[in-house]
Amino acid sequence: MKVTERDVAYVADLANLELTEQERSRMLRDLNSILEYVDRLNQLDTTSVPPMTQVSAIMGGSELGSAPMRTGREDIVEGLRKSLPHEIALANAPDSDGAFFRVPKVIER
Repeated sequence: MKVTERDVAYVADLANLELTEQERSRMLRDLNSILEYVDRLNQLDTTSVPPMTQVSAIMGGSELGSAPMRTGREDIVEGLRKSLPHEIALANAPDSDGAFFRVPKVIER
């Protein structure tokens, strides 16, 4: 599957990006290059390669198997932690519709 100039323009529009002609051309070339590489990878026979749970020891993997990732904090069971009641949170809102916060639109098109 090849990416077309129309695809690049469509995605740039969705992302609200203003690309120059040179940037669109480069993006088209780069995306097609990535897809060609993925297609080459898909042609490899990986039937004898065992699945991996982690790709590196940094993220918790080890030679003996997978170990939990350490975050430096203890887990907190959500049901045990008190949170601000919905009504009080909305009472402090500068604008709400009674159920949700209202915020100003920040993206103009």
